[in-house]
Amino acid sequence: MPPRVVASFSLVLAPLASLAQGTLPPIQAAAVPPVANPYGLAALWAQGDIVSRATLVILAIMSLASWYVLLSKLLAQRRLGGQGRAANDSFWKADSVQQGAAALQSGSPYRFIAESALEATRKHEGLIGKVDLNTWVAQSIERAVAAVHSRTQEGLAVLATVGSTAPFVGLFGTVWGIYNALVRIGASGTASIDKVAGPVGEALIMTALGLAVAVPAVLGYNWLVRRNKVAMDTVRAFGSDLHTVLLATGGKGG
Repeated sequence: MPPRVVASFSLVLAPLASLAQGTLPPIQAAAVPPVANPYGLAALWAQGDIVSRATLVILAIMSLASWYVLLSKLLAQRRLGGQGRAANDSFWKADSVQQGAAALQSGSPYRFIAESALEATRKHEGLIGKVDLNTWVAQSIERAVAAVHSRTQEGLAVLATVGSTAPFVGLFGTVWGIYNALVRIGASGTASIDKVAGPVGEALIMTALGLAVAVPAVLGYNWLVRRNKVAMDTVRAFGSDLHTVLLATGGKGG
């Protein structure tokens, strides 16, 4: 048999022999190169125009502002709750209102209310003495409590604004993305998927981002308002008790 024919038979029979013996080498899977996502946030920023980028920046600023207010107000409310417990533990154990106010932490709203009430009783001894002590002290405590309440409301307007406007900012981005898709269709003359997928994906991302910014702001606003109400109930109860003590001692504070 010619050598060339023998070599051809060898090439054909070698895999069959390996298969019969179970020694056929495993088939290597072809490596699939990773495909970059052309519709993610990075692509949106890289391919977007100045309007799309400005919309993303505005949404980012609104999100950062809302989370900053939410975390800072939670810390402030926690501090106010601790000051309320300290006032209930130490203030009423003092021999006089003056000593109780001095024992409270500096900057505490409870100390501010107590000092305002004491200042009102000192002023009442002068020309204001013609006004009823009960009315004068009650007005002074109410003004102090109102000042504390105004302080607890700081920053909530930011959450309310973000919660009410962020969906519309995202909607603006959505409309702008659809507009870009229509422009590409008109420029190309065909409505192929590669022409409109990018702008339509941009529009959907803008809608999702607007909702992602607005929902935490709305939930945080409602939560903080509820916590403020609970804290202010304690502050008003302290002011009412302080008013009673000052009237019982004739404005001397004990």
